[in-house]
Amino acid sequence: MQPRSLIGSLRRIVGDRHVLVDPMELRVYECDGYTLEKSPPEIVVLPGSTEEVRAVVELLFREGIPFVPRGAGTGLSGGALPRGASVVLCTSRMTRILDVDPKGRRVVVEAGVVNSWVSRAAAPYGLFYAPDPSSQPACTIGGNIAENSGGPHTLKYGVTTNHVLGVELVLPSGEVVWLGGAAEETLGYDLLGLVVGSEGTFGIVTKAVLKLSKLPQETATLLAVFSSVDDATRAVSGIVASGIVPAALELMDRKIIDAVEAAYGFGFPTDAGAVLIVELDGRPEGVSAQLERTLAVCRTQGARELRVARDEKEREALWKSRKRAFGAVGRLAPNYCTQDGVVPRTRLSEILRFVEEVGRRHGIEIGNVFHAGDGNIHPILLYDERRPEEVEKVRAAGREILEACIAMGGSITGEHGIGVEKMEELRLLFSEDDLAVQRELRRVFDPLERSNPGKIFAMPGGCVETRRATRLGACKLGA
Repeated sequence: MQPRSLIGSLRRIVGDRHVLVDPMELRVYECDGYTLEKSPPEIVVLPGSTEEVRAVVELLFREGIPFVPRGAGTGLSGGALPRGASVVLCTSRMTRILDVDPKGRRVVVEAGVVNSWVSRAAAPYGLFYAPDPSSQPACTIGGNIAENSGGPHTLKYGVTTNHVLGVELVLPSGEVVWLGGAAEETLGYDLLGLVVGSEGTFGIVTKAVLKLSKLPQETATLLAVFSSVDDATRAVSGIVASGIVPAALELMDRKIIDAVEAAYGFGFPTDAGAVLIVELDGRPEGVSAQLERTLAVCRTQGARELRVARDEKEREALWKSRKRAFGAVGRLAPNYCTQDGVVPRTRLSEILRFVEEVGRRHGIEIGNVFHAGDGNIHPILLYDERRPEEVEKVRAAGREILEACIAMGGSITGEHGIGVEKMEELRLLFSEDDLAVQRELRRVFDPLERSNPGKIFAMPGGCVETRRATRLGACKLGA
């Protein structure tokens, strides 16, 4: 238990009602979107400005107390789990959009600004913010930067790091620094690139300068219905092989289609094996030509039905169903764990068959909704946390799926980060020397490892993976 003097000091910095110590209130912060592990903090602090963050962090530094940065808590790898630290610093009060610069195509926001608010603020100027995670209506820019988040439109527009020009960072000592800024090119080492995706282990991002993109002149959104997942994945490869780079290329299998249709009633065919959502954007003449080629590829690969959204209302309904798929899964089981792996696009069919086999072998149900265009799979493993044996099965199945991703030449994460979930799996990709170098890099920003301790890297004395690291993932399953 933290001393009352510390609580009093924190209250003097941020105000009484912005320091939470009631056990019922703290339960909200015991985990993020990764619910396999929970650990309630002792104190949650809600600063309202950079100055308050600086003062809080400086106080904790003097007292030798580690802390966990937190945004909206929508992360899916346990990055905001308060394990190894009793104090959570949540940026949910830092919600100001400070400047929109349409001529420079930039926006300056505080860390607690919700992702979708940025595009809403930019829309009157014909601009938008491209990274669009499924949790877009809830997740915050600070969390997106910590996890280097992506989303359906990553395929064409890139992930968060491609859209961040600068950040204001409060270091674990309390020092405030700016990395990057309004200009797209800066001199020296790319320290900004290091911070994006560092999962809060370098300190707390309090402000960000974000790059805005021009809204496309034309957009076409297509729903392609297939009898099998194999047909759908062949269409994915065929579309990309034809030279088209869709803005988004998403796949949902039958289990997810059933859940989404039951929840939102969009009109998905529940007897389909899989559906693809393909979005094309750009100049009208180019989009029209690409749409015709995409339709032809889908027909060649056995699409039994093709629907092009007739208007913006229909397009929005389709995307709403896709982005709320994770919420709809709540109809299927009390709990679920969303895995995040990457394979080469040409091996999608193979990894999905493996996922099905893993689910069958462990006796757990698994649905799939994911970014097919860039091979970023999201198997959703269903379970009931009241049954410990099911929790263990989910852990084992998830690990097997990630091992398969590596064996196929992929990675253990595409956009959700390492957090606490994949610390051991990190050793499948990196040698102990590699990891030691990365930890040394972290200590440049956080010499005492007090900002988000126990994340990304397994603590000394933890389990050691004896299997040899496969950096390039060149071996084949069963080889």
